[in-house]
Amino acid sequence: VRWYRLAADNGGAQAQNLLGGLYRSGTGVGRDFAEAARLDRLAADQGVVDSQFHLGICYEDGIGVSQDIAEARRWYRLAA
Repeated sequence: VRWYRLAADNGGAQAQNLLGGLYRSGTGVGRDFAEAARLDRLAADQGVVDSQFHLGICYEDGIGVSQDIAEARRWYRLAA
Protein backbone atom coordinates (compact mmCIF):
# COMPACT_ATOMS: atom_id res chain seq x y z
CA VAL A 1 0.00 0.00 0.00
CA ARG A 2 2.83 2.37 0.84
CA TRP A 3 4.30 2.28 -2.67
CA TYR A 4 0.90 2.64 -4.32
CA ARG A 5 0.24 5.69 -2.13
CA LEU A 6 3.59 7.23 -3.03
CA ALA A 7 3.03 6.68 -6.76
CA ALA A 8 -0.60 7.86 -6.54
CA ASP A 9 0.42 11.02 -4.70
CA ASN A 10 2.90 11.71 -7.50
CA GLY A 11 0.20 11.51 -10.16
CA GLY A 12 0.61 7.87 -11.20
CA ALA A 13 -2.72 7.03 -12.83
CA GLN A 14 -2.37 3.26 -12.55
CA ALA A 15 -1.39 3.54 -8.89
CA GLN A 16 -4.43 5.78 -8.29
CA ASN A 17 -6.59 3.15 -9.97
CA LEU A 18 -5.13 0.28 -7.96
CA LEU A 19 -5.20 2.18 -4.67
CA GLY A 20 -8.83 3.09 -5.33
CA GLY A 21 -9.55 -0.61 -5.65
CA LEU A 22 -7.88 -1.28 -2.31
CA TYR A 23 -10.03 1.36 -0.64
CA ARG A 24 -13.16 -0.10 -2.28
CA SER A 25 -12.39 -3.58 -0.97
CA GLY A 26 -10.73 -2.59 2.30
CA THR A 27 -7.63 -4.60 1.42
CA GLY A 28 -4.65 -3.34 3.43
CA VAL A 29 -6.50 -0.12 4.30
CA GLY A 30 -9.77 0.76 5.95
CA ARG A 31 -12.70 0.53 3.55
CA ASP A 32 -13.42 4.10 2.39
CA PHE A 33 -15.71 4.57 -0.59
CA ALA A 34 -15.23 8.34 -0.72
CA GLU A 35 -11.44 7.93 -0.96
CA ALA A 36 -11.89 5.21 -3.59
CA ALA A 37 -14.07 7.55 -5.66
CA ARG A 38 -11.56 10.40 -5.25
CA LEU A 39 -8.71 8.23 -6.46
CA ASP A 40 -10.80 6.85 -9.31
CA ARG A 41 -11.58 10.42 -10.36
CA LEU A 42 -7.89 11.30 -10.48
CA ALA A 43 -7.11 8.23 -12.59
CA ALA A 44 -10.23 8.59 -14.74
CA ASP A 45 -9.28 12.17 -15.58
CA GLN A 46 -6.01 10.73 -16.93
CA GLY A 47 -7.85 8.27 -19.15
CA VAL A 48 -7.74 5.06 -17.09
CA VAL A 49 -10.74 3.15 -18.43
CA ASP A 50 -11.17 0.93 -15.35
CA SER A 51 -11.41 4.02 -13.16
CA GLN A 52 -13.85 5.67 -15.55
CA PHE A 53 -16.07 2.59 -15.32
CA HIS A 54 -15.79 2.38 -11.51
CA LEU A 55 -16.62 6.06 -11.26
CA GLY A 56 -19.73 5.42 -13.34
CA ILE A 57 -20.78 2.78 -10.81
CA CYS A 58 -20.09 5.17 -7.94
CA TYR A 59 -22.31 7.86 -9.44
CA GLU A 60 -25.01 5.43 -10.50
CA ASP A 61 -25.34 3.92 -7.03
CA GLY A 62 -24.24 6.87 -4.89
CA ILE A 63 -21.20 5.05 -3.52
CA GLY A 64 -18.70 7.52 -2.06
CA VAL A 65 -20.33 10.36 -4.02
CA SER A 66 -23.82 11.80 -4.33
CA GLN A 67 -25.93 9.79 -6.73
CA ASP A 68 -26.01 11.44 -10.15
CA ILE A 69 -27.30 9.39 -13.06
CA ALA A 70 -26.24 11.96 -15.69
CA GLU A 71 -22.69 11.92 -14.32
CA ALA A 72 -22.75 8.11 -14.26
CA ARG A 73 -23.71 8.05 -17.94
CA ARG A 74 -20.91 10.47 -18.77
CA TRP A 75 -18.31 8.22 -17.14
CA TYR A 76 -19.74 5.07 -18.70
CA ARG A 77 -19.55 6.70 -22.13
CA LEU A 78 -15.93 7.68 -21.59
CA ALA A 79 -15.12 4.13 -20.49
CA ALA A 80 -16.81 2.55 -23.50
